[in-house]
Amino acid sequence: MIPIALAAAFCFALASALHQRAAKQQPQYRVPDPRLLFRLVRSRLWLSGWIPDSAGVALQVVALRLGPLAVVQPVMASGLFMAVLIEAAMIRRRVAARDLLAVAVGVAGLSAFLVLADARAGVATPSPGAWIVPLSGAALVITAGVLVAYRLTGAARGALLGMASGLAFSLAAALVKDVAGRYHGLASVVSWRLPALAVIVIVGLLLNQTAFQHGRLAAPLAAVTLTDPVASVVIGVTVFRETLAVDPVRVVGLVIAGVTIAAGIWFAAGSSARG
Repeated sequence: MIPIALAAAFCFALASALHQRAAKQQPQYRVPDPRLLFRLVRSRLWLSGWIPDSAGVALQVVALRLGPLAVVQPVMASGLFMAVLIEAAMIRRRVAARDLLAVAVGVAGLSAFLVLADARAGVATPSPGAWIVPLSGAALVITAGVLVAYRLTGAARGALLGMASGLAFSLAAALVKDVAGRYHGLASVVSWRLPALAVIVIVGLLLNQTAFQHGRLAAPLAAVTLTDPVASVVIGVTVFRETLAVDPVRVVGLVIAGVTIAAGIWFAAGSSARG
């Protein structure tokens, strides 16, 4: 199971490196602009990145079928190290020590968070009302993130946009889970969930690719990779009524893990490199 998860992590790392390189070849946008996606869909380099990305999805599914989430996801997060190394090899430069430190701190925090959270399944089909607060809150957070990112430069902008895209991707995954749990043919197609999913996926992709244009790969990719699973746990609790193993020791541990994750993103965002 672990070798399969590592293979999936490598595929995602390679895909991210290819997508970032393709995004950096396009005119730089300070804020998400749909024109970037229109340019990227005509890029062979960007399109080629979806080959390892698809392979990574397939391998991750297999790994999750063979092993627990608490083991597979931390192993998957090791792809951050691989992505930093792949990026350095592509542009033929030395790996920045700060990038490796940021990734190491973030992965350690994420691994601890997932193990300590020990999320347990809730309802399979939440009511529409359960989505109101999470969707509204996420929209406000993403909008605020974009507005603040507009005032930043370099890796800091990339990290903030990466966090916003990580939140969007976690929402998309949650909607997929909701749709899959209540599939009833045509009734599912005309549901509000599929149009909402399409919009969120496009927004997340646009935010993600714009983030790749700013700073080294470690900044936006660490922000996306670390934000997504944490946001997913929050959505799982608030929407799907999933439960966490709660006791004083775990709560303290979760707080420390959360601070560690934030520190990892902060280290990545503090990179002085813009290229």
